[in-house]
Amino acid sequence: MSPVTLGRLSSSLFIIFILVFHFSFPCHGDVGTAAHYSPPYIPSGCYGGDATQFPSSNLFAAAGDGIWDNGAACGREYIVRCISAEEPRTCIPDQSIQIKIVDYVASAVSLPSINGTTMVLSDMAFGTIANASATFINIEFQQL
Repeated sequence: MSPVTLGRLSSSLFIIFILVFHFSFPCHGDVGTAAHYSPPYIPSGCYGGDATQFPSSNLFAAAGDGIWDNGAACGREYIVRCISAEEPRTCIPDQSIQIKIVDYVASAVSLPSINGTTMVLSDMAFGTIANASATFINIEFQQL
């Protein structure tokens, strides 16, 4: 094979490899941590205490500093799934939820199960993707 033909073949194989790799392993979302909190739920950080802003599914969260974005996070919706935890078998396999940000952790009335997480999920949201007795979990999340 001539060097020109070999170069073209190498370039073609490289492009095919990149395409196969890209479409075989799609990028999902960001990675962070989640805690949970219990009632009373009062969305003081976003809606001035207006509880009508809660989704009827009760799948909501308070934003941590990492996603708060000076209040722009209010109303944002995310797909969230548990990817790991300290305790084995904490995550519910193949389970993801859609949550709405309704509060800011720093102004939430209820205390989170642990401080410093990316988001603090309602008890209902947390228990849908993980064992409710866990203090915190590692999550993958993607804004809709």
